[in-house]
Amino acid sequence: MQTYPLKSITIEEAALKQFKFVDCISQVFPGNELLSQGDLGVVPGLNKPETTDKVEKVLAKFFGTEAALLVRGAGTNAIRNALYRAIGPNKTIMIHDAPVYPTTQVSLDMLNIATIKVNFNDIEEVIKVINDKTFDGILIQLTRQKPDDAYDSEQLIQAIRKIHSEIPIVTDDNYAVMKIPKIGVEMGASLSCFSTFKLLGPEGIGCVVGKKTYIELLKKDSYSGGLQVQGHEALAVLRGLTYAPVALAISARTSQELYDRLNNGELEGIKSARIANAQSKVVLVEFEEAIAKKVLEQAKEFGAAPYPVGAESKYEIVPMFYRVSNTFLQYDSSYEEKMIRINPMRAGADTIIRILKQSIDKVEKANNRKE
Repeated sequence: MQTYPLKSITIEEAALKQFKFVDCISQVFPGNELLSQGDLGVVPGLNKPETTDKVEKVLAKFFGTEAALLVRGAGTNAIRNALYRAIGPNKTIMIHDAPVYPTTQVSLDMLNIATIKVNFNDIEEVIKVINDKTFDGILIQLTRQKPDDAYDSEQLIQAIRKIHSEIPIVTDDNYAVMKIPKIGVEMGASLSCFSTFKLLGPEGIGCVVGKKTYIELLKKDSYSGGLQVQGHEALAVLRGLTYAPVALAISARTSQELYDRLNNGELEGIKSARIANAQSKVVLVEFEEAIAKKVLEQAKEFGAAPYPVGAESKYEIVPMFYRVSNTFLQYDSSYEEKMIRINPMRAGADTIIRILKQSIDKVEKANNRKE
């Protein structure tokens, strides 16, 4: 299996993103306000906390776009809101010919949005479909939906824009923000959507950035007090985004080290290792024998997290050893028996290899006893 992971920014490039983000903060906030927990409520004229409004200005400035909106419901609801206002119910969109992320499929079903599936890996096919078919918008997931996905999102968006300069393009930027050089709106999309929980931020808060026309409509939709993101939550978004780039770049470097060491034969019983965006950037470890499920059972005993919280949230410190993602299993169900995914989180390669070795050894001893 050949994989084509997104190219991660280096630690040095991540530090520059951090510096840029802090500069954007300092241009919007007086320093004393950052030493508070922010305000609460539906402020007259804003219909939200002043702190939240300022955080949204920081986000728009950082991503070089017209507007930003923090929403409840994490990345899922950010995408749902974006589809609702940029495209609308009972419409038709173009999507990649691949398994759709489950919560995104729910959003499409809720809005009764029909889909035209096209292979995004083939730009010529995309252009042909654009010229031959009628549709109302496009949804692009920046991370990979299939192991063999190799499309360049910016190339794809620019090819579409040459034909349809104004058609709504919504990007699902989850697991890509602060990891790669640009997000969707920086590539030419109309709206980008992501969860701040995956960026060391608070639980359940999503973000939509992009065209002001759509975001103003979304603000009107979210008029009630209960839908507002409160000041302390918005400040937690800022704090998380400040530290996320460097933390994620270190994790990407660890993935590369792990990939190199495993493929150089450091551990017996491993057939190969691959780096993939599935959905977060992980190392896919394929075993020579069908022991994946048994290794996962043992790994938690040696210190690995057995399941995600927010997939790179502030709570996830130890490496995660987990089954291959559902979208990858839809592509090939055999991966379930012989492959696992490992997200380093904040761990180093030595820790991950130690857990892998101890887990494999224990599984092999148990198998030998049965024989």
